[in-house]
Amino acid sequence: MLREDLATVRAKDPAARSNREVLLYPHIHALWTYRLANRLWKRGNRTLARALSLMARAVSGIEIHPGATIGRRFFIDHGTGVVIGETVRIGDDVMLYHQVTLGSVGWWKDLKRPARSRRHPVVEDGVIICTGASVLGPVCIGVNTRIGAHAVILDDLPPDARIGAGITYPHASDDVVSALRIAEGSSVS
Repeated sequence: MLREDLATVRAKDPAARSNREVLLYPHIHALWTYRLANRLWKRGNRTLARALSLMARAVSGIEIHPGATIGRRFFIDHGTGVVIGETVRIGDDVMLYHQVTLGSVGWWKDLKRPARSRRHPVVEDGVIICTGASVLGPVCIGVNTRIGAHAVILDDLPPDARIGAGITYPHASDDVVSALRIAEGSSVS
C-alpha cells in the first residue's frame, strides 16, 4: 500500500519526479499517520489516535479525523488547510486540493441528529474537489463528480456531476447563509 501511495502522487502530480521527493509531500505524512491513528481509533485507543492526528496536522497542515474512512489511491495536492471530519467516508481514486473542507453543517444541526448518526459527507470513487471547496453535512457526492474551486455543497450530487467554481449547491437559503456567517464569526444582519 505504501508503494501504491507513492505511485499515486507520482501519477497525479507532474512536479513529483522521484519517490524520495514524494516522501517530502505533506499529504504522505498526513495519510500515513491517519492510517495508524485510524487503526488505534478502531481499537478504542482514541486518545493516542487523536494525539497522532494532532501531530500530523502540525507537521502537514492537513487535519484528518482518525475516525474517518479513506479508500485507496487518495491524494491531496498541496494539502494545507484540508479538513476531513470524523464520519467522512472517501472512496477510491479521490483527489482533493488545498483548503477543502469535508465537514458538518454545524454543531447546532448535529445536536438535533440521532446519536451516532453521520454528520459528514460520503465522497464516492473518482471524485475531484478543487481548492477551497466545502462539502458540508451528511451528503453524498456521486462517482466521478467534479467540484470547482470555492464551491459550497449542501446537498447530494449525482454521479458525474459538474459543479462550477464559486457555486453554492443547492442555492443557499437565508437561514443557511446566516448560519455560515455565524460560524465564520461575522455578525448577522
